[in-house]
Amino acid sequence: MPSNHFIRVAAACPVTHVGDIDFNVLHIKACIDRAIREKAKFIVFPELCITSYTCGDLFLQQLLLDQAERGLQEICTYSADKDTLIAVGAPLNLHTAVYNCAYLVFNGRILGIVPKSYIPNYEEYYERRWFTPGRAIVDRTVDLSFQKAVPFGVDLLFGDGLFQFGLEICEDLWSVVPPSSYLSLGGANIIGNLSASNEVVSKSDYRKQLVVSQSAKCMSSYIYAGAGIYESSTDVVFGGELLISENGNMLRTNARFQREDEVVTSIVDVDRLNLQRVKNISFREAAPLVPWTVRQIAFSFNDTDFGRFDRNVDKHPFVPADEKQRQQRCREIFAIQTAALAKRVEHTGLKRVVVGISGGLDSTLALLVAVKTFDLLELPRKNIVTVTLPGFGTTDRTYHNAVELCHRLETDFREINIVAACLQHFKDIGHDPAVHDVTYENVQARERTQILMDIANKEAGLVVGTGDLSELALGWSTYNGDHMSMYAVNCSVPKTLVRYLVDYVAHEQATSEIAEILIDILDTPVTPELLPKSSEGQITQKTEEIVGPYELHDFFLYYFVRSEFAPDRILFLAKMAFADSYKEETIRKWLKIFVKRFFTQQFKRSAIPDGPKVGTVSLSPRGDWRMPSDASYNLWLNQL
Repeated sequence: MPSNHFIRVAAACPVTHVGDIDFNVLHIKACIDRAIREKAKFIVFPELCITSYTCGDLFLQQLLLDQAERGLQEICTYSADKDTLIAVGAPLNLHTAVYNCAYLVFNGRILGIVPKSYIPNYEEYYERRWFTPGRAIVDRTVDLSFQKAVPFGVDLLFGDGLFQFGLEICEDLWSVVPPSSYLSLGGANIIGNLSASNEVVSKSDYRKQLVVSQSAKCMSSYIYAGAGIYESSTDVVFGGELLISENGNMLRTNARFQREDEVVTSIVDVDRLNLQRVKNISFREAAPLVPWTVRQIAFSFNDTDFGRFDRNVDKHPFVPADEKQRQQRCREIFAIQTAALAKRVEHTGLKRVVVGISGGLDSTLALLVAVKTFDLLELPRKNIVTVTLPGFGTTDRTYHNAVELCHRLETDFREINIVAACLQHFKDIGHDPAVHDVTYENVQARERTQILMDIANKEAGLVVGTGDLSELALGWSTYNGDHMSMYAVNCSVPKTLVRYLVDYVAHEQATSEIAEILIDILDTPVTPELLPKSSEGQITQKTEEIVGPYELHDFFLYYFVRSEFAPDRILFLAKMAFADSYKEETIRKWLKIFVKRFFTQQFKRSAIPDGPKVGTVSLSPRGDWRMPSDASYNLWLNQL
């Protein structure tokens, strides 16, 4: 995986003394050194860190302003040959006005100066007393004592090819339309905020929400560096909060109120941000709203080596790792599924649904959704026709779980053995039942679907589909067999999440007797049970031994569809995420199978029934995924 898809960024909070520029510069240098040792290529420091933020009327002293410029020069000199962008805060004395500014320093020079757009002058803030707003400043340059014609304004964008940097300062983020919104529309994918936001009860929570929200709206990385505890505490206290977020996700935070120099770093996935922008039409169409022409300040890194890959890559992107968040996710998805089925039942005017029950996870979840829906609509559970259809591979375990669950849920339970019908069909089409090929398997799946459809017609009901998102991605269904239904409640629930949804119902909504059955279903291997069981009556056909582990396929699916990543990039991330679970050759093997099956099985997805989208990935041909059924997979497979 080329390293230039990623870049390491840093937020730093140095120890400072109010007004002591030599001391402050010394600690800024120490933070620079530490960030560079960690391979950071962009370092964001707090607002006015060279002077410290709480100088008050001392900002009107020429001595402080002159020494601040000298401190800037020292940092510029120090930055020579360091190949790292450094954003530091200092005042700018320009004619009869003083501006609160962010200076972007690189390789011994200042690339540009960005003034603070919005100057707070309410509650504990009195910045207007010293500083002038800079939001109208565009297309300007200024001369410093050590560098002439430095670009100055809010219109500055600093770029090195794939990486495009923008800056704003503290209050700018709190404004109705932050400058970073315009900078992002102009191309910035990494935003730095130099801040001095004091601490009051609950303000940190709100601050985090702002940072995460802005990174999501801008489809950018957002690096926030707040002033620390060594600012003046005459009236307020600063906590030195450091935050790094990316597209609505918080990548890194720190513990506030630290008493030493502090630096936090994280790897940012810029390629992912850019791909999301390409996909998001609203983002592209908002570009003309930028009120000024972005000035591109070009520079070039010698390299973008990010060091050790310590970015967290979630093995299970569909399943929150935090138990509380996972429970909330399951609760919400279950509610969406229920609301969707309720709407379809009400719209059709039908009072019955038909669900094929195998004793496996998918059909169990579909049944639980149906039961919850009928309870919601105050319809009797006996109007849920549950049918188990044992065949050649049905085992005692799955059979008994299916029967017992339907009885416990008080549905209209029916059992129809399909063996005789399948044998007759084999005879009709001239197939030897001793040949256990795809015909042998698919005859059973289509026989089951035919029976369910016919019962639905007979009972004036609706066949509820059981197939999940992972099966749709792999085409792991029989065309016009389990592929088909009248409404598919699980169609955008990946297999890794189906398990947690059933577990959620078992522990949160079911009686102890029903929960016991659900837990045993959770412990049963995933299987279509289309091949004969063993002589001991055990399952012989295990899905994950045939198509591969679902946790891998769901990982591949998420990054292929949600992030639009190429296979080589998915392979790299999978190696990082599953380093302790699978060898690289194993991941590569199943990724190749995923690519082949995803492309060749699109024809099934082009003809799937209606069903609700519950998460960020859906393969509905009417919604999220439009793909030709005859596309070649060679370009993608050749990367592996």
